[in-house]
Amino acid sequence: MSLPHAILTALLEKPSSGLELTRRFDRSIGYFWSATHQQIYRELGKLEQAGHIRALPAPVPARGQKKEYEVLPAGRAELAAWVEASEDPKPLRSALLLRMRAAAVVGGHGLRAELERHLALHQSQLDEYLDIEARDFPPARRTAEPDRLRHLVLRGGIDLERFWVGWLTHALAELPEVRSGGTARPTDVGHEA
Repeated sequence: MSLPHAILTALLEKPSSGLELTRRFDRSIGYFWSATHQQIYRELGKLEQAGHIRALPAPVPARGQKKEYEVLPAGRAELAAWVEASEDPKPLRSALLLRMRAAAVVGGHGLRAELERHLALHQSQLDEYLDIEARDFPPARRTAEPDRLRHLVLRGGIDLERFWVGWLTHALAELPEVRSGGTARPTDVGHEA
């Protein structure tokens, strides 16, 4: 249910066309809540049908002109109710961690290269987040509550990327030579399925 709320948030920040919204997702919201362009356009239609948003009238009607959307009071109320609701954390799902667990049984040929690739990707994402923080959130700009909240979201991303960089660095140091044909041992931590 979070994609419609992400769209409502983005539209309340700035009324946008579907194309502008997809670009904004690619540059900001998509860092922590990804969606394809098709999903965004499909959700815009559902939000409009539910009376949460509307397309702004075009100054000059033209065929093929992009619609710009704004949030209606019902959409703002929906978003406010969602913000106030409680939600339990979701369990972590990681194909990489599952792949490592499988390598304990069938061997880890190629696993080291995958760990190194993930480390490079997380380091690159961390660098990008730090650049965004330096550019968009200098200490002087963090005085208003909306800016502090946006900065806290970014800090969450920074901290997660720092976790992954640290963990992957540790994993690579622990497994200097990942051998093929590994076998699981009953004494391994977390060996039960």
